[in-house]
Amino acid sequence: MYLLILTAWQVEGYSGYYALCAAIKRAIKEGIDILNPNLTATITEEQLRNVLRGDTEVEIPLLPERVRCLHEVSQILIDKFAGSFRNVVITAENSAKTLLSLIVNNFSCFKDEAVFMDRPVSFYKRAQILIGDIWACFKGQGLGYFKDIDDEMTMFADYRVPQTLLWFGVFEYSKHLSDKLKRDILKNGDIEEQEIRGCSIHAVELLKDYANKKLASKATNSVLIDHFLWDFRRKHAQEIANMGLPFHKVFCIYY
Repeated sequence: MYLLILTAWQVEGYSGYYALCAAIKRAIKEGIDILNPNLTATITEEQLRNVLRGDTEVEIPLLPERVRCLHEVSQILIDKFAGSFRNVVITAENSAKTLLSLIVNNFSCFKDEAVFMDRPVSFYKRAQILIGDIWACFKGQGLGYFKDIDDEMTMFADYRVPQTLLWFGVFEYSKHLSDKLKRDILKNGDIEEQEIRGCSIHAVELLKDYANKKLASKATNSVLIDHFLWDFRRKHAQEIANMGLPFHKVFCIYY
């Protein structure tokens, strides 16, 4: 059900992340001050439903949770950072590690953590992709310059990049796990979910180290590899689907 809903929600013909971007761009064109935390701190579910309305009657998943996250983030920006995320970035003083800490310690909806075999673990997918997007948008300069991004960022542990790693044969799933992923929706924090995300992070770190040893100079990082794998999946979506390669499905706010 989750897969069908997520696939069906579209904005201006786009799906997934690009649909969200299209909805935000449309709201700005319509004169909605959607980037102003003073508005989003009190935005209602009905107002956000209008902003994120799709091409059909299908509604974006987890709408109440999205409202709650907007309220939290907006109010903290107002209370602690003069109403601007730019001030959070400036406070980090060009350190991706410091910015990551600022994000997860101030905004609980980014605190992507779990317990694995009695040990606390963290993935911080959304916090890291936020930093990665700033870095990419500013081309690593100005506000987007982070002196430690090559060493302090991992891949963004979602559900599509592991599927692409399967495609390339970087790792394999057991038949039992593969069948389960095709059949079931996992819960956030399930051991299988944590193992998939953790192995994906480790695999990309190995790829990064291998690539940098082969290149004349250190020229890649986990963010760039993640971008390549994610873009590859979108460009080859039908081929990957035809192969029957599964991806894990989870209802949560951390992806």
